[in-house]
Amino acid sequence: MAVRHFLTVTDLSRAEFDEVLGRAAAMKQGAHDEALAGKTVALIFGKPSTRTRVSFSVGVHQLGGMPLYLSEQELQMRKSESLEDTARVLSRFVDMIVIRTFAQKDVEDLADCATVPVINALTDDDHPCQALADIMTFEERFVDPAGRKMVYLGDGNNVAASLAEACAMAGVNMCLSVPEGCDLPPAKMSKLEALALDCGTSITVERDPEKAVAGASALYTDVWISMGQEHDSAKMEALRPYQVNASLVAKAGPDAVVMHCLPAHRGDEITDEVMDGFQSAVFDEAENRLHAQKALMAFLISEAGR
Repeated sequence: MAVRHFLTVTDLSRAEFDEVLGRAAAMKQGAHDEALAGKTVALIFGKPSTRTRVSFSVGVHQLGGMPLYLSEQELQMRKSESLEDTARVLSRFVDMIVIRTFAQKDVEDLADCATVPVINALTDDDHPCQALADIMTFEERFVDPAGRKMVYLGDGNNVAASLAEACAMAGVNMCLSVPEGCDLPPAKMSKLEALALDCGTSITVERDPEKAVAGASALYTDVWISMGQEHDSAKMEALRPYQVNASLVAKAGPDAVVMHCLPAHRGDEITDEVMDGFQSAVFDEAENRLHAQKALMAFLISEAGR
């Protein structure tokens, strides 16, 4: 059987998606799992990280395994050794590879040559592990998530793309409220529209944030400016109306929650009042990275053993 990887949300079937989230919920309630007992997981990081590095390191340990942190700068990958050869070598040493880097193609190339499961812990295109935690959090707040509405406000980025996939898989309708020029790429939108249609959900774009949040069960945002774009003042100004603040939250559904993948630029995409308020699910969401990723690793390692 071919080794299973998790490079995008849709690498799981809808049944597997539900299975992983169900296992994550059980783990959060204390279910013990030694799925990685005696195994080693390589954690390759090309970008700085707080939640991803800590949650994967702790998660591997709690599953009985050993996390092996590897900075891209310390490896010979892409320098004196090809990425493909690095994948082949690491597959002889470790039982799973988690990588957080820039190009989606690098993760795909690594997975093509690896003989152990590879997990995408973030690229410029996708952030599927975050999306698992997002839906886990949403389902904790709403026991009847199907048919509800999630609104993403801000810049159409990797988080938005993976969240839209996960919403479709969970039966949740997605609204992207982004200014012109901040849309997801057309090819990505076409795939998302096809996925939503197949799952019986919808994905829409609404430029007016006040119209977008009407009837929403969740308002989701992320940083407006990614690393390397800090001086893009025009983009910042275009995004100002999309700030998640008390006035905007009040226009959503009465039970709406506020979500953010972190780190947050308080005062830009979200206000202190909202992020620290009673409707915030932000820190539950951060914690759920641990549980969702533990369940994912347990699932992938069990698939590898079949």
